[in-house]
Parts: sequence; C-alpha cells; structure tokens
Amino acid sequence: MKKYSGHIIGSVQQGSIAEELNIEPGDALLKINDQELEDVFDYQYLVQDEHLDVLIRKKDGEEWLLDIDKDYDEELGIEFENGLMDDYRSCSNKCIFCFIDQMPKGMRETLYFKDDDSRLSFLQGNYVTLTNMSDKDIDRILKYHLSPINISFQTTNPELRCKMLGNRFAGEALKKVDRLCAPGTGIEINGQIVLCKGVNDKEELTRSIRDLTKYIPNLQSVSVVPVGLSKFREGLYPLEPFDSEDAKEVIDEIEKWQKKIYSEHGIHFIHASDEWYFLAGREFPEEERYDGYIQLENGVGMMRLLITEFDEAFDIALQNHKEHIDKLNRSISFATGKLVYPAIKKLADKAMEVCPGLKCNVYEIINEFFGEKITVSGLLTGQDIMKQLKGKELGEMLYLPENLLRSGEDYLLDDVHVPEIEKELEVPIGISKCDGHSLVSTLFDIPIEVLMG
Repeated sequence: MKKYSGHIIGSVQQGSIAEELNIEPGDALLKINDQELEDVFDYQYLVQDEHLDVLIRKKDGEEWLLDIDKDYDEELGIEFENGLMDDYRSCSNKCIFCFIDQMPKGMRETLYFKDDDSRLSFLQGNYVTLTNMSDKDIDRILKYHLSPINISFQTTNPELRCKMLGNRFAGEALKKVDRLCAPGTGIEINGQIVLCKGVNDKEELTRSIRDLTKYIPNLQSVSVVPVGLSKFREGLYPLEPFDSEDAKEVIDEIEKWQKKIYSEHGIHFIHASDEWYFLAGREFPEEERYDGYIQLENGVGMMRLLITEFDEAFDIALQNHKEHIDKLNRSISFATGKLVYPAIKKLADKAMEVCPGLKCNVYEIINEFFGEKITVSGLLTGQDIMKQLKGKELGEMLYLPENLLRSGEDYLLDDVHVPEIEKELEVPIGISKCDGHSLVSTLFDIPIEVLMG
C-alpha cells in the first residue's frame, strides 16, 4: 500500500480563498479537518463545511495549518494536478468483446489503458462492470450519493457473464446492483448491453431485459449496442458481425419490451442504438421513445436528435434568412463514416434543393485502418481521410466531424494533425459540431448564434 503524501495542487483561482492564503501551485493538500483524502469525492464532501482546518505542505516542505471560515457553498479555489486525486483503476477483466484488445500496436499509450473505475462513471459517464467495485466503494457511492452510475451488464446470466468478461467473479458482481437499487438509496443507474452474436443475444437478451426491469426506477435505461469488430482480432474469441436480419430481430424484441415496460412504468427503458436501425434499414423511432435522450452518449437517438434539430434550424433559416440563402454561392464538402453517410447525404441534398448556389459533396470514408466492419465516424483516422479524398472535388472547405478529434486538440486517433490533412489535400479544414443546428449553420454559412438567436 503506497504511503499517503497528499494531493498536489495544479492551479489556484484568482481572487479565491486559496489565493488570499498564499496557497500556490505545487503545494500539497494533506488534510481537511484532520482527515486524509482518498479522492476528489472526499474533498468535495469535506470542503462543504463552513469551518475548515486545512493542512497544506508547501513546496519547501513546511507545513501550514490554515483556519478557514467560509460560506457553506463557497469553494476554496484550487484545482488538483490529478482531477480524480487518485490513480485510475484499470480493468481486471478479459472481455471477449473488448475493443482495446483489437487495437493495432504502435499507437499512443493512453489508448491501451482499460479503466473500470466507478468514480469515472460518475465524473465522465464511463461504463463499469462492477468487478472492481468493493463494498467500501458502494458505501462511498451511497454516502456521497454519486449518481448516476453507468453499468455494463452484458447479461444477467451469471455463468455467461463470467465467460463474457473472462472473470470468475463477474456473475457474483451483479449482486452489487441490489445494494445500489435498495429502497431509499436514490441512486440512478444507466445500463449497457454489448450484444455479441450467438453469445448473449436471442433468448439471453430476453432474459437480461426481463431481469433488469426489476431495478426500475433506479435503473432508468439500458442500451443495447452491437459489438465492434476491428480487423485486429487474431487470437481473440471468434465473434461474427450482425447482419440486417439479425438487426431486425433485435429491434423487434426491444420494441416489444418497450411497449410492455412503458405501459407498466411510463418509460421505454430498453433502447436499441442507432447502428441497429442503420443495419436493418429502418426508420429511427420518434423522439418520444428516447425518454429525453438519456442514452445519447451511447449512440442511442443521435440520429433522431440530429434530424430533429436539422429540421428545426432549416425552417428557421428559410423563414429568417431566405435572402441570404438565395444569394449564397459556395462549394464545400463533408467527410463522414459509412454508418451515417446516407443520413448526412440526405440532409445536404435537402439544403441544396432550396439553395441553388450551394454545392456540397458528402464523402463516405471507409475505415481501412481498423477494418470495414468499423463504420462509426468517431473511429476514422487521418490517413484514411487523406488517402480516400486525395484528388476529390472538395470545394473551398472540407468539414470533418468534431468527434474525430481528441478532446480539446486537433489530432485524430492515429495522431495525424489537422494541418497535415490540409496540406495533403490542399484545402482548408473546418470542424463541424455533430448536431443538426450546426449542420444547417455550416451548410448555409450562417453563424449559429445568428441562426438560432
């Protein structure tokens, strides 16, 4: 067990209590009210008190005990070098469907880290398997009311779960949900099932949905997403991709359960990700069936929301900016993944129908890097974009979807820098947000604040 050495302060907010007390970046927070802090949740809990005894170790090793009186909701004004204030917990499973195991060698190190940390579930929306969650962790979740928690169930069959997660404790770990969903906890949970053909689909999917309904209302939603299969699966568990008929069967089963659960609980609860509807060639459900887009980050309802927002902004543009649209004269292009290409192409065509001076080429990028079975835009690489768009008619600007980029940076998954793509394709690159309002704004060259203001 590592020796406790406090938590290094990364920055101090100007005008804050911390600045007034000469707390500086590089100092270490040791204790609050004589208690050591395990992580950011201890800090957020303890710092709420109106009277604090804060023990700081300065960079020169000197320790200061600061007596602080403040308002209940007043912050100290410090940020830590490590936002979690603790090491991230890595995954102890060997899941048969793990995408990280399907990554090629030689990519940046952070892409190979498998987290399975319940605290990141609360902070960042990550999904956890429960196998890393101790009784102490559950106690802290209940004490600090850390909610919502996102759980990767995969199946409620304990034996099958052990097989799928490659962990003999994975089935027993499901019992932890009973504590989280006990009467009066108020803990909200969202769930996920990664569906693998011939493993946890068909009767096993039916069983899982039936078993999970007992956790309503704590368990608010469960998404069903198809396993992602890259071309780098040598030596891994043999999994097959779903086809169109499989997708129709999955959708039919989920929609049957939606009707039953909605009649009993007033929520639709179980949701098929957009990929199933693309694969089946079916229309997306109406907006009401997504229960407020509670599973949006998991690919559930993204296209319905995009289309709804596009239609709203499109109507506003025609009503308020018709003169601008009639005079517009521009040629642009979009690059997108195979999965959403037909939908984006359809929306771009709709814009060109009302704007004679607009020419928009939408290009479908095949994922040669990970393999053609990977069809989502967020996993496209710079090298595939450059290779497939070289020599194509790109117009005055090429737009790439924002989800291609590493958060807050202009690098793609394969570390290709956006300026490299601009140089190779000899065209300026624009980054388009992945919502319908922004798509209309980009197509008609109307600033978003003007369009929606």
